[in-house]
Amino acid sequence: MILPKIESEFLRYLLANGHPAGERLPSLAEISQETGMSMGKLREQFEVARMLGLVEASPRRGIVRTEYSFLPAVRLSLLAALAINPAHFDAFSGLRAHLETAYWDEAVALLTERDYATLRALVAAARAKLSEPRIQIPYQEHRELHLTIYRRLDNPFVVGLLEAYWDAYEAVELNTYADYAYLQEVWRYHERIVDAICAGESAEGKRLLIEHMQLLSARGVAIELPTLTNGAPAHVHM
Repeated sequence: MILPKIESEFLRYLLANGHPAGERLPSLAEISQETGMSMGKLREQFEVARMLGLVEASPRRGIVRTEYSFLPAVRLSLLAALAINPAHFDAFSGLRAHLETAYWDEAVALLTERDYATLRALVAAARAKLSEPRIQIPYQEHRELHLTIYRRLDNPFVVGLLEAYWDAYEAVELNTYADYAYLQEVWRYHERIVDAICAGESAEGKRLLIEHMQLLSARGVAIELPTLTNGAPAHVHM
C-alpha cells in the first residue's frame, strides 16, 4: 500500500478520495471538519501539495485538483540545488543529454505533421530574431524546439525532467548572453536536426543532436555526453 507511506494527512485525503483533475474540492474549513486536522496543520500541508502542483487555489474557483505533473517537484528541488551550488547545473545537463538521446527514437516516431510544421516555424522565428538589426536571443524558440520533440512521450517523468532543465538553463542565465557566432552555430544544428526529422532520417537527427549538445562545453558547461551509435564520442566541427 502506497498511501500509508505518505506522511501528509492532506495528501492522503486528496489521493484517497480520487478527485479528478479540474474538480473543485471542499474548502479547508470543510476538510478540517471532515478529517479532524487543525486548520494550522492543514494549511501547512495544503501548501506542500500546492508546491507539488497537485492543487491550486484562487478566490474565484476555490481549491481545484490539477493534472499531475512531475515538473513542480523536480523544478523546486533543482533550483534549490543550484542555489546551493551552481555547478550542479553541469550534472543535470548531463542527465538531460542522456535522456534526450535515450528517448530520441521513441519521441521522433510520435511526431505529427503539425509538429513538423511547428519545428520549422520555430527555426524560422529564431532565424528572424538573429537577422534583426538588434539581435534577439531566441531562447523561447530554443526551449520550445527541444520540448516539442519530446512532448508527445507518454512519460510525465521524462517530460518533467526536460522541462525543469530549461527552467534551470534560464536560472543560471545561459539564455541572457551568447556571442553571435555561437548562436548561428546552434541554429544551424537546429535547422539540420529539423530537416532530418522531417525527412524521416531519425538516426541522422540523433547524430546531429549529440553534436549539438557539445556546444554547451564551449560555454563552460562541463557535461558527460552520450556517444554515437558506433561507440565513438560525438565531435562537433566548430
